[in-house]
Amino acid sequence: MSSFSLEDKEDISIVLCGAAGQGIQTVEQFLTHVLQEDGYNVAATKEYMSRVRGGTNSTEIRISSNRVSAFVDRIDIFIALNKTAIARQRKRITKDTIIISESELIKDEIDISKHKVIEIPWTDMAQEIGSKVYSNTIAAGLIAELFQLDKEIGKKYLRNRFASKGEEIIQKNFEAFNKGCEIADTLIKEKGLKIAIKKASKKDKELLYNGASAVGMGAIAGGCNFICSYPMSPSTGVLVFLAKHAHDFDILVEQAEDEIAAINAGLGAAYAGARAMVTTSGGGFALMGEGLSLSGITETPIVIHVAQRPGPGTGLPTRTEQGDLELVLYSGHGDFPRIILAPGSLQDAFYITQKAFNLADKFQVPVIILTDQYFMDLYYNIPPLHISKISIEKHITKTEKGYKRYKYTENGISPRGIPGYGEGLVRADSDEHTEDGFITEDLDVTRVKMVEKRLKKFEEVKKSVIPPDLLGTDKYKTLIIGWGSTFTAIKEALDIIDYKEISFLHFKQVYPLHQKTKELLEKAERVIIIENNVTSQFGKLIKLYTGFEIENKILKFNGMPFSVEELVEKIKKIVEV
Repeated sequence: MSSFSLEDKEDISIVLCGAAGQGIQTVEQFLTHVLQEDGYNVAATKEYMSRVRGGTNSTEIRISSNRVSAFVDRIDIFIALNKTAIARQRKRITKDTIIISESELIKDEIDISKHKVIEIPWTDMAQEIGSKVYSNTIAAGLIAELFQLDKEIGKKYLRNRFASKGEEIIQKNFEAFNKGCEIADTLIKEKGLKIAIKKASKKDKELLYNGASAVGMGAIAGGCNFICSYPMSPSTGVLVFLAKHAHDFDILVEQAEDEIAAINAGLGAAYAGARAMVTTSGGGFALMGEGLSLSGITETPIVIHVAQRPGPGTGLPTRTEQGDLELVLYSGHGDFPRIILAPGSLQDAFYITQKAFNLADKFQVPVIILTDQYFMDLYYNIPPLHISKISIEKHITKTEKGYKRYKYTENGISPRGIPGYGEGLVRADSDEHTEDGFITEDLDVTRVKMVEKRLKKFEEVKKSVIPPDLLGTDKYKTLIIGWGSTFTAIKEALDIIDYKEISFLHFKQVYPLHQKTKELLEKAERVIIIENNVTSQFGKLIKLYTGFEIENKILKFNGMPFSVEELVEKIKKIVEV
């Protein structure tokens, strides 16, 4: 009986696995929200096939006494909702995993006598309530009761979730939820399935969002009032979030016919004075190359969010990879300044996106925010965000007669006017132009001076680079390098390893590099870079601009994020040689 107990664990990993359309995401949203509201630390991430229905998808939910925000291989409780669930997660299922499922779904996949198996006839129970669709609510109730959730919190969520379906559906879900609670009570008594996770001691109500929402909130805080995009996984969540809140924050939202139209609409809005944004993924950004160059030559600010997924081509459209750094770095024709940011935490996503709009406005350049599928779909609770720390910085000039949009200045940044604000005419041209904005083919003087003027801005951009975060001692012997979404897994892995002479340098601005990058690297006896791509794209960028080559690389490119366990193993293997 005691073998089913999880009382000794401070961190429980629950994985639900089943077909698309089976309600797995409903269970994820229910559990993360109600458990977080009841005082637990939670984190959730998902992996799913590129199909509307069928296939086999999974979601991992971690409930912990401490803050958690990374993916782990470990499965403590596995809930299998279809016949291919076991096969899908076989590598992660161990003798310690508690498997909860219907006999018909698992009997041909594993030797039940050699695993901790709890057989529950979900489908029959759900059919008795009215439909097999209620099996996911039964599962939600079971898990909630194992964590001794306040039932009223659960029922409040269900009422809000199914309010549009009518009272009968709400009551059916209540019945399914109660059935799950009853099953859990029986398992506690008969199987000794006990969980003793401590609730967190939080003074303030915390936020529970995913990466897409955090980027969206940052855009709102940055003053975004125009977004035009063509939907593309996994970036669409940002467009949906801003559309949902458009009326509250006076945001004009437009779904374009393609990505070419989207970026050109964004540039048109920015020319008129909007703080504009587009959101896309690698394939969509590939179509925006000419628009990016248009931003460069017309010196029109725009924020471009690129949620990476594996390529080339369509690749794995619902998986994750850090494979588009070189795409956004080298895209566009000709030379012009750009800024590339890559948040590592949900807090980073909010503050960095907010800052992106200020940077774009100040330097009149495109600012690109790189995330990825893992980051977009990752949920965890965070403390309240400090709005008092941020401000919207506007750099628009009221024009006078004789205004020159592309006036030569010492730092290359011309006063930016917009049509209708002042007496001056605001001319823009996608061909090479004079200070007044007229097309020119004066090759020896104007062309040279304009190219130099635009590149002068890059020297100003370098003065505003966000410094990398150094976690750990500044007297390190081993230095781990990471950027973007690898932050949470690397941080948790190093907490487990707990070697005093290892530190972690995380970059949330990857271009241009901070001026102290080379100095920080050369201080270490050993440098290890960790990236979710096959060629170490950030490592190549570091070598290009510092001359420092990182020999130790931990790379992953199968469409999945790094797990905490694999990083612990691989870092130890290098460090303990």
